[in-house]
Amino acid sequence: MKYAYPAIFTPIEDGMFDVKVPDLPGCRTFGTNLADAVFMAEDAASMWLWDAENKKEPIPAATEVPQVESPQFVSIVAADTDEYRRRNDSRAVKKTLTLPSWLNARAEQAGVNFSQVLQEALKERLGVQ
Repeated sequence: MKYAYPAIFTPIEDGMFDVKVPDLPGCRTFGTNLADAVFMAEDAASMWLWDAENKKEPIPAATEVPQVESPQFVSIVAADTDEYRRRNDSRAVKKTLTLPSWLNARAEQAGVNFSQVLQEALKERLGVQ
């Protein structure tokens, strides 16, 4: 699901920002600069909403943009729980694969953990950690 909520950005020391999403109780984060704060707010809102979806809790409706005093400002933050789930869901998924018999035999003799090797190879190929 895709959502959009107003977030209150408050400048704090050294160019950092505190961010609060008032419609999502307890949803608060910060960023080391404005760009980081925007991305962190999107991540925090997505995580809050993803958790609520998983627990089948009601999702709060977005309210009107709140009025704030300078130096605070309000920006709309987008949250995509489907994308968040794809990036962060670490449940195991079973895959069937084929390899030559001789390679399978040598790997088994060496005590190779096939799942671990495949994960490591995929991470290296995709450039992810």
